[in-house]
Amino acid sequence: MEVTITVNGTAVTRDVEPRMLLVHFVRDELGLTGTHWACDTTNCGACTLWVDDTPVKSCTMLAVMADGHTVRTVEDLDTGGQLNPLQEGFMQEHGLQCGFCTPGMLMTGQWLLDRDPDPDEATIREAISGNLCRCTGYENIVRAVRWAAEHGNGEAEATDDDASADVETSDEVTA
Repeated sequence: MEVTITVNGTAVTRDVEPRMLLVHFVRDELGLTGTHWACDTTNCGACTLWVDDTPVKSCTMLAVMADGHTVRTVEDLDTGGQLNPLQEGFMQEHGLQCGFCTPGMLMTGQWLLDRDPDPDEATIREAISGNLCRCTGYENIVRAVRWAAEHGNGEAEATDDDASADVETSDEVTA
């Protein structure tokens, strides 16, 4: 079945099996492996990406359901090769340990910040409640979102020891 999905700003058309999950479409068809695949039951949230600006757990959504829609993955969070404020917050506040939940946490956290640029701790905890983290205890993740709220204005802030220079990103998806 042919689908056309705009992924990170680029329209892509592929012939996919009707049963292909959206997580496999972005990872296997497009090579965007930042979206993690884990539980296949929507329990963990590692596969969270956006469909039409709404966080979706892509492990239980079929790729054909995204036909004609816009998908945004974690690879699209950087701004011109620079970490965005939330990514910077995760680095500054040690918001990750193993990193497996991080893409889903980033996508959910960014969605929250786009709607509430100054969320309190309770609001952050409620927003990320559908994303499991087995390593951090959530404290540093909550602090990272608050850091982004306090330091970010939608543009990454440069630092003298900018570690983002070593981060590879995919700005374009090719057919």
